[in-house]
Amino acid sequence: MKIILIGIQGSGKSTQGTLLSKELGVPYLSTGHIFRDLAKEKTPLGRQIKLVMNAGLLISDKKTVKIVSDYLNRPEYRLGYIIDGFPRTLNQVENFKNGIDKVFYIKISDREALWRISGREAEREDETLMAIRKRIDLFHKFTEPVVEYYRHKGILVEIDGEQSIETITKEILKFLGKG
Repeated sequence: MKIILIGIQGSGKSTQGTLLSKELGVPYLSTGHIFRDLAKEKTPLGRQIKLVMNAGLLISDKKTVKIVSDYLNRPEYRLGYIIDGFPRTLNQVENFKNGIDKVFYIKISDREALWRISGREAEREDETLMAIRKRIDLFHKFTEPVVEYYRHKGILVEIDGEQSIETITKEILKFLGKG
């Protein structure tokens, strides 16, 4: 089973990815986590990713598709996965050939996203108010067309992300025939 979780920063993608991974026995992969790990490396790629992320911008489509595809070619992802934070642009969708089964759009308001992120305990270096607002704007500009693409393909399920964590998990599992 190959599942994509889409949502604005703070929508709960990582929380749901982790819970669903345990429930379904499918590995979970977050591009945010991958990029933050790469940004810690003292390499040219790591430094570039860190600069881009701290500015609230998106990593280039070409780099993103290559990095994600390389990860998904690992043996642990052969039978399926849950991924969040990818694809974020229509160009990424077109260059990602991996037979997705279901896409869940965890929808929350911009206001809710800002409130949730500002309430987090450990503020990450890439979570300044300016960077968060920039990523929210980029989500609306580049990722909402991705949501529409998957809706048109008939594999998108929209979930109200302002419900309890447990309710969201139950809804997703229900749509997967596991609830």
